[in-house]
Amino acid sequence: MLSRTADHLFWMSRYTERAENTARILDINYQTSLLPQSAAVAQVGWEGLLVISELMPSYTTKYGKDITPRNVMDFMVRDESNPSSIASCLRAARENARAVRGALTTELWETQNATWLKLAGYLKTKDFERDPGAFFEWVKHRSHLSRGVAIGTMLQDEAFHFYRMGTFLERSDNTARLLDVKFHAVQSDFFGAANEQDQEYDFYHWSAILRSVSGFEVYRKVYRDVITPERVAELLILRADMPRSLAASMNEVVNNLSMVAVDPHSETIRRAGKLKAELQYARIDEILSTGLHAFLTQFLDRVNELGGRISQDFLVPTTH
Repeated sequence: MLSRTADHLFWMSRYTERAENTARILDINYQTSLLPQSAAVAQVGWEGLLVISELMPSYTTKYGKDITPRNVMDFMVRDESNPSSIASCLRAARENARAVRGALTTELWETQNATWLKLAGYLKTKDFERDPGAFFEWVKHRSHLSRGVAIGTMLQDEAFHFYRMGTFLERSDNTARLLDVKFHAVQSDFFGAANEQDQEYDFYHWSAILRSVSGFEVYRKVYRDVITPERVAELLILRADMPRSLAASMNEVVNNLSMVAVDPHSETIRRAGKLKAELQYARIDEILSTGLHAFLTQFLDRVNELGGRISQDFLVPTTH
């Protein structure tokens, strides 16, 4: 087992990344809900967000079966009874940082603490309701700041590697969920023929996904062509040079895991390496032919299992 510091930093980074990705997934739904579409399609989008985030049971317990944009946003942003809300995640990140305050650099602690204090003030005002997009950008910025401060000030020891591992485990999970939201929300075959209106509608949805992962300019640079579902999927799944892709995230997980593993042939290392290799040598046409939703569901199961194995093998059991 590693130090208590490594354990808390692992979870601090996961919660910070989860808050950022919740902001990203809410932002894409909010932006696409502003596009011309039927009320039924918009409703399916909000329902899909809860289903993909595995929050439907807890949402309906509190709000009933009436799924409205206002209630979903409130539940996933400020509701501290929801452990996956932005408020809950940033509080948990701050509490994990506070638990090992003496082991953190001053800059990292002050960044985490300031984020929590600012959030509390943010949610007491009407700023979030007036401009949800600006709030989501703020959450993303604070996550970027925390990550940058950690990289720029922390000693690169075992605790640092677990900090990085937590970030990329969480990122791979959320990128997969973000992709899946698109398919759940629209519920149609985007890889077949479509009329001109459908193609225009589809273009704006895929553009929103790319912007939500800071990938719009990257897509243009890599493909220099119109936005197609196949290429968006390839970029966010298989391109190791795309920072938020599944392949890039798993590369980072394996690299950091190899820095702390005593036994390079352990089952945890083997499973992580196998998942990395499958992404490295996969082809997008093969993934799409067998079904993107099925692929993403299986990936999520394997990543969650890997996270559990890392916690069991390396980290001290604590309350997070």
